[in-house]
Amino acid sequence: MPEIRFEIEWPDGTHETCYSPSLVVKQYLESEAEYELPDFMERSRAALQEGSNRVQAKYGFPCGLALGQLQRLEATSAKYVNQDNVKVKLLKFIE
Repeated sequence: MPEIRFEIEWPDGTHETCYSPSLVVKQYLESEAEYELPDFMERSRAALQEGSNRVQAKYGFPCGLALGQLQRLEATSAKYVNQDNVKVKLLKFIE
């Protein structure tokens, strides 16, 4: 199963390299696109859960790395929930 990494920029300018166990993330997010925080999180949840489900279908267990990545995104995004017009940018996919 081809895995992929992608680099995002949080609203405060910090960068994070994220992991997906599947290229399915490209169906949810686009390189160099900017997303409102709720939209970014909804797309990330769907992509990482689908990637984890694909691992489970193939190997019999969910992808711990994908679920851990989602937990990190949830934790970081919580810092910005009470701010207005918060955006996350997907800088690039790293293949």
